[in-house]
Amino acid sequence: MTAINTATYGAITASNRFNQAAAQTVRDASSDSGDLVSDFVEQKEARLAFEANISVIKTADAMTGRLLNLKA
Repeated sequence: MTAINTATYGAITASNRFNQAAAQTVRDASSDSGDLVSDFVEQKEARLAFEANISVIKTADAMTGRLLNLKA
């Protein structure tokens, strides 16, 4: 599996985590017993994971481009 494939899967997973945390935030905000802090922390972690995976994709793409330029 290439770095781009792995990072793409990671970005999709992080996006799903963020969406689930956002939905949980809405549910917790509408109830008195919800833990909004944990929900926001999960959203922040998911966002950072998404950004990290996007950085891997950009780096792998740049490296591939440089390798192709060397071969040309």
